Amino acid sequence: MMRNTLLAAAAALLPLAACAEGGDAYQDMRETAAKMPPKLLGVMQDEIAKGGPVGAISTCRDKAPAMAKSLSEATGMQIRRVSLKNRNPKAAPDAWEREMLEEFDRRAAAGENPATLEAAATVVEDGKPVRRYMKALPTQELCLMCHGTSDTIGQDVAGKLKELYPDDKAVGYHAKEVRGAITVKKPL
Repeated sequence: MMRNTLLAAAAALLPLAACAEGGDAYQDMRETAAKMPPKLLGVMQDEIAKGGPVGAISTCRDKAPAMAKSLSEATGMQIRRVSLKNRNPKAAPDAWEREMLEEFDRRAAAGENPATLEAAATVVEDGKPVRRYMKALPTQELCLMCHGTSDTIGQDVAGKLKELYPDDKAVGYHAKEVRGAITVKKPL
C-alpha cells in the first residue's frame, strides 16, 4: 500500500497527460468530473432563489449525492465529492483522496489557481488496478453562505446546519480556497 501511495503522490505532481499511458487515459474521467459542478451550481442557484440559503441546504445534502449516483450509473465509474473538512460523513476521503487533497492545499498555498488543480494515478486496490482522478472544487462566493466564516453564515443557516450535521467540519472557508474535490474511480 505504501508503494501505491508514493506512486500516486508522484503522479499527482506531473502534468496529467504525463501520467497517462499512451495518451490521456484519464480524459473520460476528467470529462465526467467536469459535468457535475456546473449542474450542481445551477441547481443551488435555483434553490437559493426559491427558498434562500436555508432552502438550498437540501441541495448539497440530497441532490448532489443523487447527481453523483446517477452519473456513476451512467458511466460505470464511481463519482463522489470529498473534503478534508467534510460536512457529511460519507464525504470523508479515503487515504489516496486525503493525500491528493492535502497536496491541492499545499499547491494552492504556493500560489497555484485552485480551479486548475487535478490529480490522476493508477493504483492497486484489493489486488486490482484502478484509475483514480480528482479535480479540486474551489469555494465559490455562493458557497460562503453555508461554508464560510461566522460573519458570512446567517444564524438561520447555522441553526439548520447544526440540526442536520452536529459534527459539521465544513465551515471557515474563504472564496477560492480548495473546498474539496470531485473524485472519480474506474476499475481497469
